[in-house]
Amino acid sequence: MAGFRSLARQARDPRGDLALRRYSLRKCLERFAPYGHRATWDHLCSRAGFGPEDRSPEPARLMAALDELEEARAVWLAYEEAFAARRRREKHDGLRRPGQVDDWHRLTWGGCGVAWCEDPYVHPSEPLADVLRRLIDALEHEPGKVCPVCAHSGRLVWRHDLTHEPKSAPVCTGCGIAVPRPVLTSAALSRARRTPPALVGV
Repeated sequence: MAGFRSLARQARDPRGDLALRRYSLRKCLERFAPYGHRATWDHLCSRAGFGPEDRSPEPARLMAALDELEEARAVWLAYEEAFAARRRREKHDGLRRPGQVDDWHRLTWGGCGVAWCEDPYVHPSEPLADVLRRLIDALEHEPGKVCPVCAHSGRLVWRHDLTHEPKSAPVCTGCGIAVPRPVLTSAALSRARRTPPALVGV
């Protein structure tokens, strides 16, 4: 089974068939898709300016989508490397019990679904790398009261029917991501649990 880098090389190959290059880019999302496969694909297509069903997008647009995905993956891999180094230090120092961030991180290893978007058509519009930097910054600091990606406080609602782990989480109705619990204060989590999704925006 081809890895991300091999698929990215195929997508970038100017001698390759354009439909195959598009297919290779799409296959990259099986290795790294921060919003989930469908939402990440919709995001990349939207930002690069070609349709999700376009089988032969302009090569420059295809490469713009790949560039954005590769930049975001580099950001996430650097975080995972730092995360692994921290856990090694903690274990060496006798801290064996993982914390909340560790529990959440275990479900997202590899970068698939780190900013899960349940609705594939509702996701942040900013570059993927920028979104991941905001999320990582929030994971590395004290919990806050708002969505770390779009900073809206009154748009967090609790969902119990997510199709990705964790199955239950606060979801930002502004940018669409399932917000990692460790980045929110207990008060923000409680407020999200009390807000029925049907009442948001009423």
